[in-house]
Amino acid sequence: MQTVKFNPEKPGNPFRILNATNGGPVYKRHADDQWRTNIAEYTAARIPYSRNHDSNACTCYGGPYAHDVHAIFPRFDADERDPANYDFACTDEAIACTLEAGTKTFFRLGATIEHQIRKHATLPPADFSKWARICEHIIRHYTEGWADGFTYDMPYWEIWNEPDLDADDSPNKRCWGGTKAQFFDFYEIVAKHLKNCFPHLKIGGPALANGVDWGDEFLAEMQRRHVRIDFFSWHIYATEPAAVAKRALRIRAILDKNGYEETESILNEWNYVRGWTDQFIYSLEAMHGIKGAAFMMAVISEAQKLPIDMLMYYDTRPGTFNGAFDFYTCRPLKGYYPLRWYGLFYDLEREVRAENEIADLYTLCGVDKAGKLTAVLTHYSENDRKENIKVRVDFGKESEYDIYLLDRDHDGTYLCTTGTPEFDMPVHSCILIREK
Repeated sequence: MQTVKFNPEKPGNPFRILNATNGGPVYKRHADDQWRTNIAEYTAARIPYSRNHDSNACTCYGGPYAHDVHAIFPRFDADERDPANYDFACTDEAIACTLEAGTKTFFRLGATIEHQIRKHATLPPADFSKWARICEHIIRHYTEGWADGFTYDMPYWEIWNEPDLDADDSPNKRCWGGTKAQFFDFYEIVAKHLKNCFPHLKIGGPALANGVDWGDEFLAEMQRRHVRIDFFSWHIYATEPAAVAKRALRIRAILDKNGYEETESILNEWNYVRGWTDQFIYSLEAMHGIKGAAFMMAVISEAQKLPIDMLMYYDTRPGTFNGAFDFYTCRPLKGYYPLRWYGLFYDLEREVRAENEIADLYTLCGVDKAGKLTAVLTHYSENDRKENIKVRVDFGKESEYDIYLLDRDHDGTYLCTTGTPEFDMPVHSCILIREK
């Protein structure tokens, strides 16, 4: 049996926002037919932010009449100063429903990814400056009350999504239909306009798909053009927490190298994916089961140790990548429990980092103001046949601990109260420990 040691007398960093998501709760404020909703479970997870990218593809969030800039302002040739030319109703409702769960909207300004043969809203706007002014009025609607709007606390406004997903010469450009050079011009114009209008808000992007070199060039060019970037958003789909860690360190390095030392690094799309072709079905099955849940908890645990300012799981929309809620019933799946368990850490004062490491065992631990500990142990490996880990937890003091289990047969279930936390953990299992 191996021992993992914690010293609660040596607390570390505060806990960051690591259980944010893409997609809010399934809920209707305007109707009585609440036969299928997850708002109670979503609220219980204490999710601070929900990114609205791809929400345009879900009818429960307003579908094609919501979220995307072209949906809110459907006639590009219209006067952007006239409130009558905006259709806010469905987006208003989706944001209000999300707020009922205690979750703020992280607003992506742009368009939902287009997989269809002919692209429409992902093509470059005909007039970059006008598009920026349209976004200005959208922000004013939600933060300053313009056009019978609101004064919401919505600090994050993201410009576009995954402009690097497809090469300039690709015949199937799904997120940005123009060239890289065009996007650089577009981002500069939009970011400068919005930051000038809203110096107190966080304006950033570009939701980098995968090309760190592309991101490096983007940052260098924005620095040359004197463009402020309050946050840099990026994505990764992987099978190992180590891959997420490697990418996070590279992103932080290119930010610092290009003079963006104060820019937040936000990973706002991530999930388990082994491959996008012949391994894609396996990936979907994994992300909807205990393996995906263990991967989630392992990544969240590692992210607390990395230069990541916010982590946003993709996603909790009713759809293919949702490992947290069942598509048909909205009931919690295995992947719900890492989100909910991390919500407990917001009550803690500081992290307590393990003093030693055990291969394939991921740890997260913190202490509250009264000195009480909460910890999660996760046994995760890409190897589905990995042998059990027998582990003893040494907190450096005698106490009683409530134990909860997430594995193939248990859904965050209370097991026992013990003064000797020792476990035989199969691969893809998570244990929550709470000091009484």
